Amino acid sequence: MTKQHPAELTKARIEIDAIDREMVLLLARRQLVVQQVIAIKKRHGLPGLIPERVDEVINNVVRLAMQSGASPVLVRKLWTLMVDWFVQLEERELQAFVD
Repeated sequence: MTKQHPAELTKARIEIDAIDREMVLLLARRQLVVQQVIAIKKRHGLPGLIPERVDEVINNVVRLAMQSGASPVLVRKLWTLMVDWFVQLEERELQAFVD
């Protein structure tokens, strides 16, 4: 049995779905740029993990979260997970380049 939802809930869910699409497209765009970073790091013999840069990225987005009204705790958790994933990608690809 399907439950009928209020129209305003349906409208909000449509907006959330649209935001999710935008976020996924932005993640794909970020991943393309990370691929460029990997190529640059290969050419210059740089490591995947550069801790100072990770700190800079996390601090920047937490500051932006506080300025924009987003939860800094949520943003820190999401970006830490995302940056860790991208660093692991970089390290795998850089290691494969060395092997």
